[in-house]
Parts: sequence; structure tokens; C-alpha cells
Amino acid sequence: MGLLVEATNVIAGLVLLGGALRAVPLVGKDLVKLSKWLGSFQTLIGVIAIIVGIVCFGLQGLVAITAGLVLAAGILPAIPAVGKSLEKISKWLGGFQTFIGVIALLLGLLGIAGVI
Repeated sequence: MGLLVEATNVIAGLVLLGGALRAVPLVGKDLVKLSKWLGSFQTLIGVIAIIVGIVCFGLQGLVAITAGLVLAAGILPAIPAVGKSLEKISKWLGGFQTFIGVIALLLGLLGIAGVI
């Protein structure tokens, strides 16, 4: 189950970083293409990240939940009772999208490598 949350963080991080990946030497253009393709599944990735983050709660899970809230911003208002509050949190977190993307990608990669 641990590898699932790390992989989710890598995917969410790639989507959140989007065009900023162009700055990565040698593979930047390919990462941007991958990010754009994954971006077409942004809401689905966000929902999965939130669920996986809750199930695998810990540092990786918390990062997955945070990234998921930013990615799933468009559908959060539809959640009964807490949707409006989640939307406000998501919009605020959206201001830190690149930072959250970097953290998600790095923590996911470090987790997959077994460093953390």
C-alpha cells in the first residue's frame, strides 16, 4: 500500500508542476508533454490522491491529500455539508500550486527510492 501513495504523489506532482517542468535539463519537454496528458485527468487524479492520502495517512498521505485538494478543486463544492469549506481551502492552496507540486514529486520519488 505504501508504494501506492508515493506513486500518487509523483503523478499529482507532475500535474501540479505543468509548464514549470520545462526547466528540467534534457527531459523537460517530455515531462511537460506527460504533465499535459495527465492534466486531462486532473480531477480524477485529485479524487484518487485524496482517497489514497486518507487511507495511507502519514507524511506521504498528507501531501497526497493537499495535492488532491488542489487538483479536485472543481468538484469540491458538490460534496454535501463540507463542499464550500473544502473549496475555500482548495482555492487558498492553489496559490501554492508549484510549491505543493515540487514537494509531492520529490517526496513521492524519495519514497519510491526507499529514502523516506
